[in-house]
Amino acid sequence: MRIEEMIAAVQRELGIGVDGKAGPQTWGAIYQRLVVKPGNGQPASGTIAPADNRSEKVIATLQAEAQPFARALVQKASSIGITIKIISGLRTYAEQDALYAQGRTAPGKIVTNARGGHSNHNFGIAFDVGVFEEGEYLQDSPKYKAVGALGVDLGLDWGGNWTTFHDEPHFQLRPSWAVNLSEDQMLAAMRSRIDEGQAIYA
Repeated sequence: MRIEEMIAAVQRELGIGVDGKAGPQTWGAIYQRLVVKPGNGQPASGTIAPADNRSEKVIATLQAEAQPFARALVQKASSIGITIKIISGLRTYAEQDALYAQGRTAPGKIVTNARGGHSNHNFGIAFDVGVFEEGEYLQDSPKYKAVGALGVDLGLDWGGNWTTFHDEPHFQLRPSWAVNLSEDQMLAAMRSRIDEGQAIYA
């Protein structure tokens, strides 16, 4: 049996999303099942400590499945001396359209090629990070590449690996049902799920 099959079997037993990757949700569930015992003073919900207040406000807008990945990325970056905050999460279609207009029909520089309904931010599976040094936000820094490697290691898709629109602050948690779909196919499926009232990660 391959390691991916073993992880998938464990995930099914734990009743969590099955994707064959041991990310924060999987390890959190294993920790809850094997380590946390009733009455030992441990919190019942989740095993990843909250991030800073600013990040937590953004994380709260994400799908529940994506939230522990955002927190885990903040913690992993901190463990190697990089301070990041989650600075963007869920966007409405209208907010996405306004962002798309920037640098086209509105002032500013182009920051996205995605219209409303065509961004993973519109479905709560994507978030952007900012690198901070001494409390100051760095728009450009080689540290984004280091954070990108950490995110990929967690099982996240990283915008820094994109070829059509290089976006190093961007991360997203692809649903297991979309593993073999193109980006456009996944987005179309998520629009349909929203229209039908179906959960994104179901």
